[in-house]
Amino acid sequence: MSLAVYEFPLNEKVRTYLRLEQLFLQLRQSAEAQQDWQFMSFFEALFTLLDLLERLDLRNDILKDIEVHEKNLVYWSQHPKIDSEALQAALQKILRLRDQLKHSKKVGANLKEDKFLSSIRQRFSIPGGTCSFDLPNLHYWIKQPLESIRTDIATWLKEFDLIQEAIEITLSFLRERGRFAPITAPNGFYQGVAEDKNELIRVQSETDKGFYPMLSGNKYRYAIRFMRFVPDDNGSSQVNEAVEFQLASC
Repeated sequence: MSLAVYEFPLNEKVRTYLRLEQLFLQLRQSAEAQQDWQFMSFFEALFTLLDLLERLDLRNDILKDIEVHEKNLVYWSQHPKIDSEALQAALQKILRLRDQLKHSKKVGANLKEDKFLSSIRQRFSIPGGTCSFDLPNLHYWIKQPLESIRTDIATWLKEFDLIQEAIEITLSFLRERGRFAPITAPNGFYQGVAEDKNELIRVQSETDKGFYPMLSGNKYRYAIRFMRFVPDDNGSSQVNEAVEFQLASC
């Protein structure tokens, strides 16, 4: 049996965190490119990430979340059965992130001043605009020794280390707030009520049954509808039989 976990944010802040998490993952994976054409995927992910970060001011939201994490860790430290060593390590990490974020520049500021990146960025928004006759400087860079390319990429990626670490730990704390519990959706439909602190709904379901979940709603209530990946003979995509799945409200 193969399972997949689908995550549905209940507010814009968590929606942004999840998008950034995915972009960070794509960026790190494409950074391991070996072939010329694969480096294009790296720059596409890099410029998409910069576009998103430039439209947002994440620092205040993340600092607020980190302060909540700090308070929770201090509260848990009073529990007699807590692993004190692990908790102190987590607390020190939170305090370090808080201090570094407070004194950091806007994410991406250094990359915005990079002459090479600035010279090629605009062409990546044009379909097919990255040919050698469009960007000869990019193709010169691609033909440099791999060691030199890796050094440049490592320098650019370092710009995101702090914000990526902060988002990773924030999403980790968020996901830990909910535990999966079995649920049955009659006729492929389930309605739920979100508690005050719920920010993320996680659905775990089988991938060999031919359907997937979709969620609609807000921070107060939500609905999960299971849809067929391939419509039935009548052209309907909605699942009309009972579906068993796992649900976590975080």
